[in-house]
Amino acid sequence: MATITNNSDFLFLYEASQCNPNGDPDQENKPRMDYDTDTNIVTDTRVKRYIRDFLKMTGQQIFVDMEGESKVSADSKLKAVIGRLLDNQEELDQVFAENEDMKTKFLEVKEKSKAKTAEEMLKFMQDKKNREISFRLNLFLLAYLVKQKFVDIRLFGSAFAIEGFNKSYIGPIQLNWGYSLNKVQLMESNSIVTIMNDDNSTFGKDYRVHYSLLAFNGTINKFAAVGTGLSAEDLRLFRNSIWESIPSLPTRSKLNQYPKLYLEIIYNDGFHNGHFGDLRSYVAAPPTNGFDEKQVRRFTDLSLDLTALSKLISENKGEDKPIKEVVVRTAPGVEFSVA
Repeated sequence: MATITNNSDFLFLYEASQCNPNGDPDQENKPRMDYDTDTNIVTDTRVKRYIRDFLKMTGQQIFVDMEGESKVSADSKLKAVIGRLLDNQEELDQVFAENEDMKTKFLEVKEKSKAKTAEEMLKFMQDKKNREISFRLNLFLLAYLVKQKFVDIRLFGSAFAIEGFNKSYIGPIQLNWGYSLNKVQLMESNSIVTIMNDDNSTFGKDYRVHYSLLAFNGTINKFAAVGTGLSAEDLRLFRNSIWESIPSLPTRSKLNQYPKLYLEIIYNDGFHNGHFGDLRSYVAAPPTNGFDEKQVRRFTDLSLDLTALSKLISENKGEDKPIKEVVVRTAPGVEFSVA
């Protein structure tokens, strides 16, 4: 499939109520906070983990995966592909359909290694004396893994570290750390939680926020998309996944998190990421109905103001202007229309 042809910037908001959106291991797993501004913080890796878990749950193959408590290695992914190529002529023909030279190279390495298993062939390819013959093949197979197998690399990129071979793919989709639009209060943590493990009990405090309306700014870059093969279909999958993933796998500490707004500005040709800066600058969420910031406990206690963002889009959308089109998804209670 063809890669995307336009740059985009996006804004994503979700709420967190009486939960721990992103624990800080250096602070007893308390919710991450900027205590100078009393704002709640969530890392980009936390959101990407939500998305990866959702993609896996819905049947997509992902690269950054876990087996038990350990990450699945790049070696094991590459070994699986080599194993299928050794055992399945149809897969071999499919993988190398558009590159006969690489198919010849694969068969040459197979013959020289006398490999009957993927382990034997990978070991041969990683041997220093064979790296010259194997380098381009390694590069081709990794590109195949990225562009055909693992959607999370096509979205977010990854670094491959295989013995004797390293390769990094810059992710077309990048997110800033998110921060709350409102000042956030931590819930009093006088309660004790019990964790059972082989009939042994341990005790720890349970830290949560009262209410946090979190905002993320992100970019989608067409030039990086060439490297990973990010397609329009992948982008549609991302838009759905970032929305659906937040509430889809609730745990005890992550329950009560729901998406509120996804807004993506797609630029016309010649315009690049960050043309309008951080889109969060055009959003405000002051307390409503006379509430003090310390009293905010739910979405309706805030007044989400998207006026500046709406004005920005209406003034800059058109064929001879920066904005080509806008993609919007809102939750009930959030109103945003694009002319």
